Amino acid sequence: MFHNARIKLTFWYLLIIMTVSVAFSAVILSFTTREVHRFALEQRRSIQQRLENDEFFFKNRPRAMVHIIEIEDDELIKEVQSRTLFSLSIVNGIILVVAGGLGYVLAGKTLRPIKEMVDEQNRFISDASHELKTPLTSLKTTFEVFLRGKHQKIHEAQTLIQESILDVNKLQHLSESLLSLAQFQAPNGRKAFAQVKIKNTIVSAIKQVKILAESKKIVFHKNLADLSTLADQYRLEEVWLILLDNAIKYSPEKSTITISLQKSRACAEIRIEDQGIGISKNDVAHIFDRFYRADSARCNQKNNGFGLGLAIAKKIVEDHHGTIHVEPAEKNGSTFIVKLPLK
Repeated sequence: MFHNARIKLTFWYLLIIMTVSVAFSAVILSFTTREVHRFALEQRRSIQQRLENDEFFFKNRPRAMVHIIEIEDDELIKEVQSRTLFSLSIVNGIILVVAGGLGYVLAGKTLRPIKEMVDEQNRFISDASHELKTPLTSLKTTFEVFLRGKHQKIHEAQTLIQESILDVNKLQHLSESLLSLAQFQAPNGRKAFAQVKIKNTIVSAIKQVKILAESKKIVFHKNLADLSTLADQYRLEEVWLILLDNAIKYSPEKSTITISLQKSRACAEIRIEDQGIGISKNDVAHIFDRFYRADSARCNQKNNGFGLGLAIAKKIVEDHHGTIHVEPAEKNGSTFIVKLPLK
């Protein structure tokens, strides 16, 4: 599909360029012919005047000489037209070849972002459909098995309902994550930016995950400088919540999560370091992709998500003109580093 579109776009580029080129060539040919004709006419008048004034050598011969000059002028004009037309044809031929090649390259560059967007949408639809299918299939199977039973008991029904609620909660979490991702990608998402103390947003996020950390006896070590940035406070808190939730989720019990906020040149550098299972080098390049989940060691953890959290975090950070990356240390934890411009 995109190959055909590229060919068509190249054709239109070429048509526009050649139309302009041929039009300019016609103007040049007309201008050249007119100038040569004007020059020849002036020369003819000059020679005729000289012949008429020189009666001693050219008595009774001026008219014949002028007739010869007129013939030579016509031949000169035709020769100039022919050579100019030949030169312009060569130039237009070169323009046709060069413009065709450059137009094909330019068409590819023009369509590449559209192709990437369409491919990304197709992957998103495929991944979202797969993620939705899993809990729905689980719900359907559970209900079908229960209905086939002849003597269901109340406690069995209660167990079924509890399992169904878990699957429904997964679907709800997925839908909320998708809505959040769509909201963060909205073009008007930067209107709520204001000067925010980064330290306060981190402390607020830590308070929200404190119960989850205490359930695994995880301790937070904080080293937070007093730095500010231009940001949406709630979105910035969402970034820390996502990173802290991941750190807690993949960290062993009685471990430590270190959070630091320091100035690095013209940026605020936030580092969140855990002592979890780490991230393999093969996963680092894709860890921020939507619906991407790392190797089996991480996927086998309890409360595994849908792979949208880090994609959302990256989008929020980029909207704040910042960067986010991870420094992996396999089997020794990982460190997520966020850099935001200082205000």
